[in-house]
Amino acid sequence: MFVAIAATQTATAQHVRAKIVVDTIHSEVMGMDQEVTVLLPPSFERDTDRRYPVLYLLHGMSDDNRSWERNGRLLDVAAPLFANGEATEMVIITPKAGERDVHKYQNGYFNIPGWEFENFFFKELVPTLESRYRIVGDRRHRAVAGLSMGGGGATSYGLRHPDMFCAVYAMSALMHISPEIRFPQDPNNPDDKVAKLTRSVIENSCTDYVRNADEQTCERLRTVAWFVDCGDDDFLLDVNIEFYQTMRRRHIPCQFRVRDGGHTWEYWHTALYACLPFVSRNFSLTD
Repeated sequence: MFVAIAATQTATAQHVRAKIVVDTIHSEVMGMDQEVTVLLPPSFERDTDRRYPVLYLLHGMSDDNRSWERNGRLLDVAAPLFANGEATEMVIITPKAGERDVHKYQNGYFNIPGWEFENFFFKELVPTLESRYRIVGDRRHRAVAGLSMGGGGATSYGLRHPDMFCAVYAMSALMHISPEIRFPQDPNNPDDKVAKLTRSVIENSCTDYVRNADEQTCERLRTVAWFVDCGDDDFLLDVNIEFYQTMRRRHIPCQFRVRDGGHTWEYWHTALYACLPFVSRNFSLTD
């Protein structure tokens, strides 16, 4: 059920609107209700027989499901792209994978003791919402993207579940944690949530996964469209370069862009103008 209407916006002078709603689903895996933000395309309420492709758009550490709406200005980007045909109409879903207080509340897209988010995502969130919002529900019409922690989550999901996604778009992605990357941890708290997140990223290193993949796995990864986008002043630039180089060495096609900018919402907002057309071009193109 819808719990709130977050925003509506006119996409054209003809009053075609895209709309964002905030929904909640109960997770047996997580043992809690989980909030999720859903962007509905302009024709969703008018064309009730139509089914849509879907983009899962993941947020970063210390953000939540509303961050792409508030800080990334998702409607400002999606509405005109839908209106002028640069992006196909799609449903865009942002689950909630954390809270602002990263020491008190767990963040992350992987399975951590007491926080089985990856199981929740694939076993509960995807089938529930794809039924609820008239989503086509196959890999040819499903993509995943994200920023920072969510960029690493999106990449990892694409790597480990290539049968689920036709395209992955990673922005300033936490592909793995190199020795020079340090997240602040609370030395007085043995249950510090950042420490748990850090361990999960190391254990699920995207770069190591590609580096160690056998040829059969690499062949499956070649069926996914990959795009890595990172700013030239971003502290994660080197790990994004390393991931791209590893993809090249394994002969897995991957687009790579380095643009002017840092680890900021200004950068990720502008990345949406490439992300939505990219996933649109890859919907229905993969067997």
